[in-house]
Amino acid sequence: MKANMGVIDRWLRIVVGVALIALALFGVIGWWGYIGIIPLATAVINFCPVYRLIGIDTIGAGKGQSGGSSGDGPA
Repeated sequence: MKANMGVIDRWLRIVVGVALIALALFGVIGWWGYIGIIPLATAVINFCPVYRLIGIDTIGAGKGQSGGSSGDGPA
């Protein structure tokens, strides 16, 4: 399994997964909140099988947009 998730993607999955599981544990939402295990697990292993099926790779997202490293600014 080759990693196919970037840092932001991983952190969003961790936050959503933990939030869903916590809400289910405290009875705020129903048992379906335990579906948060899926985004949490994919974040931990840094691989999303659905991304692989549809050809998405978020590791390179955001690279090359640093704003000042292009060298075309004023002299």
